[in-house]
Amino acid sequence: MTDQTLGRFSSAVVSENELGFVAVIPDIKCFSPKEGDLLRGRDPVDTAKYLVSIGAPLLSVVTEPDHFGGSPELLRDIASNAGAPVLRKDFITRENQLAETAELGAAAVLLICAILDEKNLTALYERSIKLGLEPFVEVRAAEEMEFARKLGARLIGINNRNIVTLERDDGGPGRTAALAPNAPAGALLVSESGILSRDGAKLAAAARANAILVGTALWQADDMGSMYRSLRVKRSNFS
Repeated sequence: MTDQTLGRFSSAVVSENELGFVAVIPDIKCFSPKEGDLLRGRDPVDTAKYLVSIGAPLLSVVTEPDHFGGSPELLRDIASNAGAPVLRKDFITRENQLAETAELGAAAVLLICAILDEKNLTALYERSIKLGLEPFVEVRAAEEMEFARKLGARLIGINNRNIVTLERDDGGPGRTAALAPNAPAGALLVSESGILSRDGAKLAAAARANAILVGTALWQADDMGSMYRSLRVKRSNFS
């Protein structure tokens, strides 16, 4: 497997961990298939800049247009203006999408085990690295975690919900707790989706997640800044 050095995205996670905290990755998502409009008149680029200004060390941007209301242009604008490394979240299945992702300024790219066979995922993983992108390998089942191990993945997201059904289920960080013990040694683990409160963040931390990726809970909060700060739990909460 291709050698991979620690990139900007992973480095931001590690830096937050070294300060004693689980990294909180705000998910810039315009629409939720389950919850509907998340922006409610807010500008996503301004919101991304605000979140970085209050301490967010990195960001995720959903670019899928049909179900989540995103776009490549949104990624470009945020990567250019927010001042933090950005993960591109989309249904990536082709190598030309990786070249586009790099050109748009992303630091990392989501590769979803549930929608890719092992041959294609391996090819996309290796091509990402050659393009200077960090492959963020998403799993939600034991066999997918095993493949991530075989692949040598160093940045792994555990999706607590089912992306195949567009995350309309009620999964939570319990899935992270179930799968994390089988993660490859040394990999950075990100608990994704279904983290709705500080208690959920603590559960992910107790499962040894290095980071949590949170979208809807931030967008629906009465005070986004206060919600962000409440989710930034100490790594000393590990059991």
